Parts: sequence; C-alpha cells; structure tokens
Amino acid sequence: MKLMSVGLTDVGRKRNHNEDSFVLDTDLQLFVVADGMGGHAGGARASDLAVKVIDKEMRNLWKLSESPFQCQATLQDSPFSQYLREAVEQACVAIFSDAQEDPQYAGMGTTVIALLLHQEYALFAHVGDSRAYLIRGNVIQQISEDHSLVNEQVKAGMITPEEAKRSNYRNIITRSVGFEEEVLVDILGLSTEPGDVFILCSDGLANAVEDEEMKKIALSTFPFEEVPKRLIALANERGGEDNITVVIVKRVS
Repeated sequence: MKLMSVGLTDVGRKRNHNEDSFVLDTDLQLFVVADGMGGHAGGARASDLAVKVIDKEMRNLWKLSESPFQCQATLQDSPFSQYLREAVEQACVAIFSDAQEDPQYAGMGTTVIALLLHQEYALFAHVGDSRAYLIRGNVIQQISEDHSLVNEQVKAGMITPEEAKRSNYRNIITRSVGFEEEVLVDILGLSTEPGDVFILCSDGLANAVEDEEMKKIALSTFPFEEVPKRLIALANERGGEDNITVVIVKRVS
C-alpha cells in the first residue's frame, strides 16, 4: 500500500527534558511511539532503547532471505503478530538488563505503541497509555486500551471517563516495557482502507486534546506534514504539562 507519514516530538511547557521517542521506518512501514519513565536519564534512555530495539528486531526479519515481509497471508495467518510481540519483549529485556547494570537507570521503563502496516492490514503492539487512533471517513476511534489505573477505575465503575481526565492518578500506568524483565503485550489487528489515518501519540497529547479535535485537525486542509505541529501547538496552548509526541500515518492507496 502507498503511505504518507510524519512524526514530531516536543518537550512541552512544563518539563525541562524530553523522555519520549519515536521511529518512522518507511521501508518496513513500521511506526513506534514510546513515552519513558524513570527520571531524566532513565526515561529518555528507556524510550530510545525501545524504539531502536523494536525497529532493529523487525529489520533483521526484513533482511532474511525468506523474509516474512514477503508473506501474502491474511492477517489471521500472518506470522507478524508473534514477531511484533517478540520485538517488544526483546525491548523489555534490553531495558531491564540496562537498568540492572547501571544504578542511574534503576526503575526505568516505557510505554510502547507500535503500528506495522503490511498488505491490506494494520497490526498494533501496545503496552502502557500511549495511544493509537484510527480515523476512517468522519469517525475517529481509539484502537488501543490504556493500561492505566484510571482506566481500571473507569471499567470497574468507580469513576466516570470525565473524572478520569481530571484525576491526580491519570499518569499512573499498570504495565510498562522494561520495568520488569517480562511484559504482557497487547496485539490488535484490522483491515485497512484507502484514506485511513492512524494517529500514534503519547499521553501528552491524549490528555490535552479531545478525540474530535484530533480528527478535525488531521482531516483539515493543512498540508499533511503540518498536522503534528498543529496538534502539539494545541496541547501546548493548554499548558503543555507533559512531553508531546505525535506520529500520523495515512493510507493513500
């Protein structure tokens, strides 16, 4: 499929360092956003390691003489679910091992939201509260489910979604890559259509900008490469409380 993609990260208005990382690998049609935790050194290192290890693991598959990227199988028969899960698991091991070797990185970890597009399909790997959205037609849908304390409270009926947005605990995640040696990775897949727009973002955007506002900007008449800038500018106008990272991918045909 033919794609357009663009990504941007910003430190925001309240932080003095950026712990987010992202990768756009247009050869593989692989896109990853990671939001690190663990202090200046740890958070930035964890997110950087995550996106690099995931990309490296998938690139190693791409280079094989019998590469799975040559596979024509349907999504349910494709090997990519296992490969993408294993790439995130390898990132988890790399981050955890790094933290064991150097005390300044103790306790570091990161969220991961990864998108792999192949044939007519989209495959997501997800850990934490960074998000994936799909805009199809005039409808935006959150694809990933937050691994966060407030999301657990919402599902249990303890608080409302509106209360979750204002909660002092909204930044507490229940699952991360690298904090422990192993992690449970959510894998989701769907068929794509021409015109589909995917948004991957850290919570610095998701906590500041409503879904419908994302859709409006993404579908606006702005040049495609301007969309992340516009979204980040809006999040910063509302305080820029956190680092903000946005990756936009559009299926053209």
